[in-house]
Amino acid sequence: MTMTSMSRTRRLAMLAAAILLVGFHLGLVFSGIVPNLVARPLHLALILPWVFFFATPRGRVAGLFGMLLGAAGIAAAIWIALNADRLADQYGFVETWFQYVVGAVLLLAVLEAARRAIGWPLPLIAAIGLLYAGFGQYVPGEFGHAVLPAASLMGTLTLAEGGIFGQLAGVSVGVVAIFVIFGAVLNAGEAGQGFMNLSAAAAGRLRGGAGKVSVVASALFGSISGSASANVASTGAVTIPAMIRLGYPRRIAAAVEAVASSGGQIMPPLMGAGAFVMVELTGTPYTQIIFAALLPALLYFVVVWFGIDAYARRFNLGALPADQRPSLQEVAITSAFFAVPFAVLLGGMFWIGYTPQYSAALAIISGSLLLLFGADMRMDLARALTRAETALIGAARQVAMIASIILCASIIVGVLAMTGLGVKITSLILSASNGQIWPTLILTALACLVLGMEVPTTAAYVICISVAGPALTSLGLEPLQAHLFVFWFALLSTITPPVCGAVFIAAGMAQENWLRVAATAMALGVGLYLIPIGMVAQPDLIRLADAPVPAVIAALLVGGGCLMVAYGLISVQGLWKSALALILGLGIIYGLPALI
Repeated sequence: MTMTSMSRTRRLAMLAAAILLVGFHLGLVFSGIVPNLVARPLHLALILPWVFFFATPRGRVAGLFGMLLGAAGIAAAIWIALNADRLADQYGFVETWFQYVVGAVLLLAVLEAARRAIGWPLPLIAAIGLLYAGFGQYVPGEFGHAVLPAASLMGTLTLAEGGIFGQLAGVSVGVVAIFVIFGAVLNAGEAGQGFMNLSAAAAGRLRGGAGKVSVVASALFGSISGSASANVASTGAVTIPAMIRLGYPRRIAAAVEAVASSGGQIMPPLMGAGAFVMVELTGTPYTQIIFAALLPALLYFVVVWFGIDAYARRFNLGALPADQRPSLQEVAITSAFFAVPFAVLLGGMFWIGYTPQYSAALAIISGSLLLLFGADMRMDLARALTRAETALIGAARQVAMIASIILCASIIVGVLAMTGLGVKITSLILSASNGQIWPTLILTALACLVLGMEVPTTAAYVICISVAGPALTSLGLEPLQAHLFVFWFALLSTITPPVCGAVFIAAGMAQENWLRVAATAMALGVGLYLIPIGMVAQPDLIRLADAPVPAVIAALLVGGGCLMVAYGLISVQGLWKSALALILGLGIIYGLPALI
């Protein structure tokens, strides 16, 4: 077989696998209730080919091992789905040696899939968790646990809904996958250009216009993508060169894009599907979550906007040239490619009352129809087919990567529940902080930062809230307040050294030293560090739906304090003046509420 025919065969195989994956997840939305122990194993079976079969080869031995493990994992997952009724009657206990083999294959496949998707840290934590579950009875002191029978441990983690196929897997199947597909469909057409045109029209005429265009575009795009790195890679390819051409120092151009892209994940209405994950974990209505998240997200971008304006003043950075700003006709036409699907999504949820998943499925259909057209308003079937293929394969790859991470995190959550380790860690946090809320918040923030260094935001959020959430709520935080605090701090690692993914990518695009970019990004994105604690210092900040006036007052105080801190970091020249601005800003956020 020639290389050309092999390439064609591989492409057809990928397309067929992508159609199966996308069709399955859309079918779940329209088919009604499907048993969890059917839907979740099939979800695993459909994502494994993208990790083991279609990924870039890593050597002959690794490739062969991946093919064998992937095939075995797919077979094991399908076997679970076919025998779901029988397994449900076993109540999480293994009954035969064959079921032990199936469970072992599933665990190994999930760990290796996560390793290939994001590297060693998360699967290593999961593997240590499995060892702890198996041998924790030999651990002395309070961190030991009672003997867990092998039949119960293996059965709960792999044959029931207590581990790999637990609640997080349900989130991956029913929520994350649908919104990833939605984002892939939008990105395959003219929606990305629509974001850029709308942003350029809204902010391009202002001082430092290129940077402000980046902020608006990344806020729009990032809410859909759910990945700061993906956001930098897509919008940054346009905005970073544009900023450099217009006189932005390279470190600032890269930092602006990294900070703006990171903020997209906290921006309603989608929050990169994070809002819907929060719905599943808290039971809080979706509308309440987006209202709670709205003011903090707006404050974040206001602070970033202020920082860009300060840099624009310092370096005399002007607006986008007129020839780089789109006409109103271009804005209107290209904006429709994301406005129509968004209208379908939001109209379905808020006007008709459909579930978010059903509304997203309808939005996917509308977005798919728009792939037939381009900004030239011509219907082009060949172009539409190419875009459809791009959307299908892009969606499948992204679903597979995120699902690999979430399913691996499910092992950790399962171990925490079975061994009682989660409760013990909560007790340790409370003990270390002496039962005080602020030390507990600092410990939680550090845990989120460390875990988020190699784990995507959603997975870091889920694991941290599983461990630290009970400690935060036991000290008086409302559940939604605790979840938003952890979700925000799970983002810290996107711009905070030593591992800061968004900064690395942006620095590479700008050809600048990443440490210089990181230092600038931390100053620009200072709201990411201050606003979550502001949610605790001023709880009214997240009560926009219930108490709009106190919420706005709280936003003004927190926002004013953040702007003062940003002013001290960016605008003020001189150590003492900067220190005074920082102290005053922090006092406005955290000291003033205590005096009122």
